[in-house]
Amino acid sequence: MAVFFTADTHFGDAHILRHRGDRYASIEAHDEALIARWNAVVSEADEIWHLGDFAAHADPAYCAAVFDRLNGIKRLVRGNHDSNRVLRLPWVDPPVESVRIGVRDAEGRTQRLFLAHYAHRAWPGLWRGTRHLYGHTHATLADTTRSCDVGVDAWDDAPVGLAALTARQDAATLVPEELVRDGRGEA
Repeated sequence: MAVFFTADTHFGDAHILRHRGDRYASIEAHDEALIARWNAVVSEADEIWHLGDFAAHADPAYCAAVFDRLNGIKRLVRGNHDSNRVLRLPWVDPPVESVRIGVRDAEGRTQRLFLAHYAHRAWPGLWRGTRHLYGHTHATLADTTRSCDVGVDAWDDAPVGLAALTARQDAATLVPEELVRDGRGEA
């Protein structure tokens, strides 16, 4: 079982085409492409954390139909567009506002993660090496050595695994301000 992360799929949300319209002719084409990309990466046995804005402006039956087509053991960190139509879907656990988790990397080390829909400038565990994953920004914020956007706009419309996330953070040059302020420079 692998663990994946994503955010800002906005299934059923025709308004998202203002941001992604150059890639998709319709919301139907958008949704079909994101479902295909998700299922090409995530297997039925994999765990996937969705960090908010699963769907917007879609009726509950449509949200449920899309949810049922997606592979994986699905968990939700609630986003600003996740109303009852999303919250009532059969997530493996009740949706949360934010969460701290540990995930084993390929070398067997536990990576500590703080997951939230919104980007934080400081977060619980930052000083102890906790990495921050978020959505909401649609790839408009620069990665730091300890944080990055996991949304589909930042990852070629697909969920992303831990190795790619940590590699992107490790390659970033921007250090979280709190570490710079206190002379740490790096976590």
